[in-house]
This record gives sequence, structure tokens and C-alpha cells, in this order.
Amino acid sequence: MAACSVEELLAKAEQEEAEKLRNITVHKDLDLDFDVGNLLASDKNRIDTRSFKEQNKEDFLRSLARDNTQLLINEIWKLPSERVEEAIVVKLPQPTTPLPREKPPPKPRPPTKWEQFAKLKGIQKKKKTNLVWDETAKEWRRRWGYKRANDDTKDWLIEVPETADPNEDQFAKRLKAKKERVAKNEFNRLKNIARAQKVKVPGLGLTPKAQQSRDELARAVSVAQTSTASVGMFQERLPKEKAPKNTGKKRKFQPLIGDFSNEKQKQLELLKIMDSKKPTLDVTKAVNKQMREEDREEAAAKYKKGAGKKGRKGNMSGKGKGKGGKGKGGKGGKAGGGKKRSKPGKR
Repeated sequence: MAACSVEELLAKAEQEEAEKLRNITVHKDLDLDFDVGNLLASDKNRIDTRSFKEQNKEDFLRSLARDNTQLLINEIWKLPSERVEEAIVVKLPQPTTPLPREKPPPKPRPPTKWEQFAKLKGIQKKKKTNLVWDETAKEWRRRWGYKRANDDTKDWLIEVPETADPNEDQFAKRLKAKKERVAKNEFNRLKNIARAQKVKVPGLGLTPKAQQSRDELARAVSVAQTSTASVGMFQERLPKEKAPKNTGKKRKFQPLIGDFSNEKQKQLELLKIMDSKKPTLDVTKAVNKQMREEDREEAAAKYKKGAGKKGRKGNMSGKGKGKGGKGKGGKGGKAGGGKKRSKPGKR
């Protein structure tokens, strides 16, 4: 019984070993072309059409993919391997098959102002350790971030400097200084991004420079004038100040992708107008225009008539004045300076 059990165990072990070898051993008439760098395997063997038609297509393709993948994995295991943190890692060789790209390779990031200055001055970047010694807590802590070492924002008491105002809140002053530093760093980061993308920074005021140009000053004045509740409508101007530029209405264009039915209707109306021999007449618009013309002519005629009456009345008021400057009883005779004309037929 012991001998039989040993033979059975040996046979079972041989069968399991053969099963494992059968699972990892794949026979192909033609060897596959491997590009291990790209994890690519090209199978040039001819497909048996009879077995493809007799078997289920999905099962046949799944079996073919499994065999080719097993051959690729066998090829990978031929490379030198090493163990890294309880995992076996294989370093792949350089790929040999050029793969097409949808987009061109990204360009290197342009250097920032500090990187340009460091390169000019020969400043080498030194890598700092993440942990530093905290004298207050007597332990190693992070250099930056949450629970960092030597964090002055957690102080419950701040000594007031001799030159500072004794009534000034030092905690609020320190918090304000930190917010200004954060805002300055963010502003510099956005400027670096704009410089890398070659985008002009919008003029929202004067940037800190040694000397401002004429255009920058004009743009800053224009922005300050329009920063009111009325958008600069009631803002007073200086005696020789020019009107701001580019303050007109902006043209509005329809979106390129939107309501296709509306666009179709507009195009059909335009084609209908172009195809018609007689131009379309808007009766309401024409009647309104004619009525406005008539009202304008009538108002002009009334104005001329009133002006003529005023002129004659003014001339009549000048009659009766003699050469002496008086109307009646002046020197030299009666009013008017002449004889009184009699009625016809009487002398």
C-alpha cells in the first residue's frame, strides 16, 4: 500500500508538472517577432480557417490571444530581474518599433526668472532635507506644511518691538504679512505661466517696475476711471486729458456651434431675399418713415412762419422814432419827422 501510494503521488506530481509546462509552453510554426520595449508581439502564423469556422469565434480569438501573451511573458522573463520591496521587477530594453504620435512631443518648459538669474550667477540648487530639528518641541518635524518645525503662528505671546506701535495687534500684523507673501508667490507663479505661454498679462494696474511706460500709465488711469459704480460715466476729467480708447460697443458674433435650426432658417431667408427679383418692402417701416418726414416738414414750416411774424413785429416797434431819438414831441416837428399823408381826393 505504501509503494502504491508513493507511485500515485509521483504520477500525480508529474501530471501537475506537465500541466504547468503545457500552460506555459506554446508551440508555433513560426516564431513571433517581439519588441519587449513596447510590450509588442507580432504573430505571422497563418490562421486555420477550418478551426476558426468550426469553433466559436470568441473562444478561438481568446485562445489565440492567450497563447501570444504567454509567449510575450516568457520572453520578458528571459531578461535580468531583481526584487524591489517584495516585488520582482524587470528592466525593459529600448523599444525598436517607432510608434506614431497624435501630437508633437511637448517642448521643454521655459526657465523662470529666478532660474535665469541663478544660471547667470552660477547658483547651484541644493536639495534640502524634509525634516528639521524643532528646538521648542525637541523632535524632528517637517520643514513646511502642517505641523512644521519652528511654526511661529502657534505662538500665544509675541514680543512687541521697540519701534512698533504698542497698540498695534502683532498677531493680525503677522497674519497679514503671511497673506501678502502667499499672494505674491501666487502672482509670480501666474506671471511665469503667462511668460511661458507667451500671453500678455492684463493691465489691472501698475506692475512693480523701476520706471513705468507711457502706455502703462494711460492704461492704469483708464482702469481707475472705469472702476466706479457708473463705469466712469460721471467721472470728471482733467483739463487736457484725452478720451479713453476702446470704450465703444463690442461686436457680438454668433457661436460657431449652436442652434442649427436657427442658422438654417437664417440662411434660407437670406437665399430667398437674394433670389427674389423685387426687393421685399417693409410696409410698417416705410409708413413710419413717411410720417416722420411729414411731421418734420410741418414742424419746419411752422418754425419759419413764427420767425417771420416775430421779425415784422420787431420792425413795427422801431417806427415813430425821429432823428432826435424821441418818439413824440421831439425837436423839429411831429412824430415821424414828416407831414401827415391825407386821404386821396382831399387837399
